[in-house]
Amino acid sequence: MPNVRPLAAVNGGPSRILVTGGSGFIGRHVVAALTAAGAHVRVLDLEPHADPSVDIVRGDIADPDVVGRALDGRFGSIVHLAAVTSVLRSVEQPELTHRTNVTGTALLLERARDTGVKSIAFASTNAVTGPTDAPAITESAPLAPLTPYGATKAAAEMLMSAYTAAYGVRCACLRLTNVYGPGMQAKDSIVARLMRAIGLGTTFEIYGDGRQVRDYVHVSDVVEAIALALADERWSGPTVIGTGTSLSVLQVLDTVRRISSAPLPVRHGEPKAGEMPAVIVDPSRAHDMGWCPRYSFEQGVAGVWDEWSGATAQEDDSRRLRRAVGAAL
Repeated sequence: MPNVRPLAAVNGGPSRILVTGGSGFIGRHVVAALTAAGAHVRVLDLEPHADPSVDIVRGDIADPDVVGRALDGRFGSIVHLAAVTSVLRSVEQPELTHRTNVTGTALLLERARDTGVKSIAFASTNAVTGPTDAPAITESAPLAPLTPYGATKAAAEMLMSAYTAAYGVRCACLRLTNVYGPGMQAKDSIVARLMRAIGLGTTFEIYGDGRQVRDYVHVSDVVEAIALALADERWSGPTVIGTGTSLSVLQVLDTVRRISSAPLPVRHGEPKAGEMPAVIVDPSRAHDMGWCPRYSFEQGVAGVWDEWSGATAQEDDSRRLRRAVGAAL
């Protein structure tokens, strides 16, 4: 982990960080890591947090009163994860998606400006770009989203760009690929769906022919990127966060079968509207700013399988992550 300038303490005390969506899959990992690193963390979320000791404001991010209560108390930084994250749900409910992902972000930015927040790490997505003729997606790819999900994330990025330029709120927009890892039982992403199919003994449905490719990044690697984005002023604007190695659905299926020793029967269904045939990313900018993924997909899936099959998670990983986040902050 590189040397980065620490976050400025508030009134000589520990860093104060608001995590929106902190009760979700990525959010729980972020809250645990930041808290272990010595930050005071508050969560804004519709849902309760798994840890009852966490400081939480429950409510809708598109409600001005809720956002005002969440940012009451001089917070220096925000990790903005709250969103409608399901592509399929965004197609079915575009108005809700816009309200949460765009209106909620606008309210958060305005309150952040009013209260003196200095930095925001935002969970964006490479779905803002759409298909490209380039060998890999970079930060310079044109914005051409195919779904309301991608469009609302692109709109949120544009709002953040404006608040950085006009008001000096440094916003790092992390364009995440497919995030997976321990604690994803409620997710609708492919790794979680495969694990549920094994547990239930059901047939797994592949959308389309299964040759569509995606980049898969481990949640612990994402947490390290977020910590760097909060602490290092070079992180501003969009940054691609992915491994740079893409796998097809069929390759993911083979990996899970190999690690779990489960037969995993499959059937092929219709492809989903707005689904990109290939997501291949180039994370060179993140590498240049000190971030590099530590997990191969095989290593990451093995950890997920250990959790789902009841094995004890490796403590060495949690200790390493706490050290890495502490160094960044």
